[in-house]
Amino acid sequence: MRTGIQIKTADQIRAMRRAGLVVAEGLAAMGAAAVPGATTGDLDAIGRETLAEAGARSNFLNYGPEFGYPPYPGVACISVNEMVVHGIPGPLVLREGDIVSIDFGAIVDGWHGDAARTFLVGGHSSDEATALVEATRESMWAGIAAIKPGAHIGDVSYAVERSIRSHKPVRYGIVREYTGHGIGTAMHQPPDIPNWGKPRTGPRISKGMVLCVEPMLTLGTDRVVELADGWSVRTADNTWAAHWENTTAVLPDGLWVLTEPDGGQAELTARGLSYSPLD
Repeated sequence: MRTGIQIKTADQIRAMRRAGLVVAEGLAAMGAAAVPGATTGDLDAIGRETLAEAGARSNFLNYGPEFGYPPYPGVACISVNEMVVHGIPGPLVLREGDIVSIDFGAIVDGWHGDAARTFLVGGHSSDEATALVEATRESMWAGIAAIKPGAHIGDVSYAVERSIRSHKPVRYGIVREYTGHGIGTAMHQPPDIPNWGKPRTGPRISKGMVLCVEPMLTLGTDRVVELADGWSVRTADNTWAAHWENTTAVLPDGLWVLTEPDGGQAELTARGLSYSPLD
């Protein structure tokens, strides 16, 4: 541990990669099933099947009582349209043109993986919603690209915000109540990684850290409302929201995106960054 931040060995990061691959597989399967007529409960069932087949455990199911929340009843948070995060899976039916954000995690040998994607139901949505989803995805990769030994967490936050603010004249809302985070033997660990901030502030990044960059953007303001179920969070103005997240390990010679099937190679090399797998 360094200043409360868990530093992982190479073998521990390899274990986290196994969890990350389960997460990637589950997200791909749930995304493929996010078609008109499917329910959010159907998607959660696919996530359960993925975990069972991999011999992995869910880090979402029953999460919460230790923090004063009711036990979360799903293995995935499935949030549709104006729902930002923590949507509880159930009978809600997906419609053509909806967007659905899926946040999913897995535990393998005590090590956690966590990632999120926003999918277009039926393969398309409005131009405005499609641009929102892409802006959110791009801001996540901008944040990941700022991760390197010696940089600060504030550099990552600033890179996310700068990417989001580059889409003028559109001004997306940056949700502030929820942030990225460290991850390891628990799903949420220090440091918090806000999606806005100042460069050269916050803890220094070092090799062995594993970080989740996790922007959530809206088509309106940054204000959100928690619903009576104690989990579901929607935009205060009912505009639509998107959510992307990846788990990334900091290695001596570069980055390894543990929740991407290719380890992040395509996105990292496209940005001129070092891709450094341990497998």
